[in-house]
Amino acid sequence: MTPAFASSFRLGLLCLVMMAGFCGIGVRLYYLQVLESEQLTAIAESNRKQIVVHNARRGNIVDRRGNLLATNRTFIELGVDPHVLREEDRGKWLELASLIDMPLSELEQKMTVRTASGESDFSEDVRLVRWRKLHDGLDEAEYERVRELGIRGVYGNRTYRRVYPSGELASHVVGYANREGLGVIGVEHAMNFYLRGENGWMESERDGRRRELMQFRTRDVPATDGLNIELTIDVMVQHVIEKELRRISEQFSPRGATIIVSEPATGYILGLANYPTFDLNRYNVADIAHQRNLAVTDVLEPGSTFKIVPVAGALNEGVARVDSVFDCGVSVVEYRGRNLRLPSDHREFGELSVEEIMQRSSNRGVAYLGLLLGEQRLHRYAADFGFGERTGFRLLGEVRGTLHAVRNWDGLTITRLPMGHAVNATPMQIHSAMAALANGGVLMEPRIIRRAFNSQGEDMFTLHPYARRRAVSMATAEAVSEMLVLAAAPGGTAPEAQIPGYEVAGKTGTTQKIVDGRYSREHHTATFSGYFPASNPRVAITIIVDEPTTAGPSYGGLVAAPSFRRIGVELIPYLGIEPTRPAREIAQRGGGGL
Repeated sequence: MTPAFASSFRLGLLCLVMMAGFCGIGVRLYYLQVLESEQLTAIAESNRKQIVVHNARRGNIVDRRGNLLATNRTFIELGVDPHVLREEDRGKWLELASLIDMPLSELEQKMTVRTASGESDFSEDVRLVRWRKLHDGLDEAEYERVRELGIRGVYGNRTYRRVYPSGELASHVVGYANREGLGVIGVEHAMNFYLRGENGWMESERDGRRRELMQFRTRDVPATDGLNIELTIDVMVQHVIEKELRRISEQFSPRGATIIVSEPATGYILGLANYPTFDLNRYNVADIAHQRNLAVTDVLEPGSTFKIVPVAGALNEGVARVDSVFDCGVSVVEYRGRNLRLPSDHREFGELSVEEIMQRSSNRGVAYLGLLLGEQRLHRYAADFGFGERTGFRLLGEVRGTLHAVRNWDGLTITRLPMGHAVNATPMQIHSAMAALANGGVLMEPRIIRRAFNSQGEDMFTLHPYARRRAVSMATAEAVSEMLVLAAAPGGTAPEAQIPGYEVAGKTGTTQKIVDGRYSREHHTATFSGYFPASNPRVAITIIVDEPTTAGPSYGGLVAAPSFRRIGVELIPYLGIEPTRPAREIAQRGGGGL
């Protein structure tokens, strides 16, 4: 056989092999380009195209003077694309693990697993992972040290995280936003729509090395930052009342306590605090029970603080005058053809004028006034002062309290309601009713949010003071205020509330709590609600202490009234409250009690 000779068999076999090869390639191309076209195209598109989210910055929450209560801190979420790692960078992994405080074994697992199913090698049936988180949040300095390592495929995305500079301060008012950026309680929840802003996004393409191809950037929608919210809260006032709450907790170890401070003329809340409280920056480890805003979520019988309702109602209707006298030594009276037993007093009284009934907090005295008003008018005045309905406070969780319709009253309600029994109210309702007297008889909606403004300081909206209704006339409100000055002075129930040089108007309340269906002698709620200066009220203050631990009865005049004085003394220089006419000389008047 000569070298030029080629067997026809061999030639045919070679052609057959080549044809089979081309057929195999054709079949494979048909499979990839036709049968698997949609799936493979989607994979190629997902690898080539990218959508980058521009996170919106959540708005700040500030107090009335611009002090930050909630803001944002920039963090970098560190991650890795396992598919672009280089083997020559493996020696730097140990240092990276040290910088992000992660065990090397865990880091290696995150760096080497390239699919969602946990396989390190690619197959057609698994989904590729192009981003795996390595750290929740590095600050700028930490991220710069990571970048200096030069590990290709390890990079970060900037994001915002909510922080609360003052920690526990005004925690129940401010509230918090969770890791997903959703407001949960407080202003963070109530104003979440305005605070959150709107995320932007960018659509572009990348090359094989994951670098952006700027010429293929098709859409770039900028983020819209959230609005800032200004509160009516004043951090200095808030600090004063929270300091007083700590004093109360240390001295009386109560089950709970609430203090509210407001401007009577506007309804603006200057300070609101509850005990127990919690740190907003550590909300995830705080007891959920401590996160309730007791000022609007919990109810109590207002007790003697409710006596302003029958007294003001009787004067407003003209069924009694300030100097009208009632025999408070009588225990049974006739009412509409039947005998009614009047409630007992904390001490024996004889004949008392309406002024003295308020000064000495006589239960029988206000029961007389309730009988003069009758069921319908007594209920109407209670409702006009805001009992049995929400105050309009804009934060989550406010309840209505309980003011039963007249048709549901029993035979004793007409004599027990005037002394603050058979009615349940929130601390905010009690405070609003007292502030209405300070405001000339006009019931205001309590405001906690003042305005929303953008990053340029321009107002987007403002919430102005809102008068809900007139509860009583101005003349009646002034007459009751004069009585409340006597109640909070020597001879009254709360001489401990007095502030030298200022007329204080206020009322104590000492409520026996209902335990196992009956009033308990061991469980009390101590209250003082008042305002000053009485003739030109600048601030209204309410202190409620739930089950304080004391040697004897937990009278409001002994537990809560001293807190009113201490708070008032600190607010006078800060708010620039000018003294009014000297306190009335009433030392000769007899009295005493709760």
